[in-house]
Amino acid sequence: MKKIKILSGFVMLFFLIGNSVFSQNNSKGFALLELYTSEGCSSCPPADELLGKIQNEYRDKNVYVLAYHVDYWDKQGWKDIFSNADFTKRQYDYAQFLGKEPIYTPQVIINGKTDYIGSQETSLRNGIKSVLSKPGSVSLNLEANQNENSISVNYNVEGTSKNSRLLLAVVQKEAKSNVKRGENANRVLSHYQIVRNLQSVDLNKNKKGTASVRLPKNYNAQDFEIIGFVQDMNSGTILGIKRV
Repeated sequence: MKKIKILSGFVMLFFLIGNSVFSQNNSKGFALLELYTSEGCSSCPPADELLGKIQNEYRDKNVYVLAYHVDYWDKQGWKDIFSNADFTKRQYDYAQFLGKEPIYTPQVIINGKTDYIGSQETSLRNGIKSVLSKPGSVSLNLEANQNENSISVNYNVEGTSKNSRLLLAVVQKEAKSNVKRGENANRVLSHYQIVRNLQSVDLNKNKKGTASVRLPKNYNAQDFEIIGFVQDMNSGTILGIKRV
């Protein structure tokens, strides 16, 4: 009888461990590609086109693209209509997280951990494959309701680190610009997944709540989308992500 009890206990332990491992491995990996780009940078258009291609190709595979147009090229002969000083600051924050300076364009950072030259397709694809094989550490649920000039986003986050934030990006899926001066003078540039607004929510106090997200004047549900992601502000690591 003792042997049977010991065996039964061992079998129970095996199934408990097995179920735990399966549960962990069943969590989907994800890839967030954050591109830092500018209309004033002659090496940026190939990266913009590549990220648009990747966005289209991997849309159903838990891969997300966000393109931030920085403003430090704006004094070089052409002001990028999508540029934002906040995005430049975000890139500087990554330089500190990654220990890599100076900042440059086109730069792509995957999951807040590793940076790549934005036009190097093979390296980017290898980076995507690497992170997709690793399960996410945060459960993120988002629901959105549109108001007149804003969207109310209901959020619920589980599994965050102590110093983490929820970032909500208003993304314009596509746009074209007729650049008249600067390094890309007389070119029509195509842009994809342009971040028009990025708002931050502190998760230290409440991991569940509602955030009001400002919308650009030309917002419409067909040409825009909301992407939310959780970031560890101690390391820069992206912990979880979801598209609304």
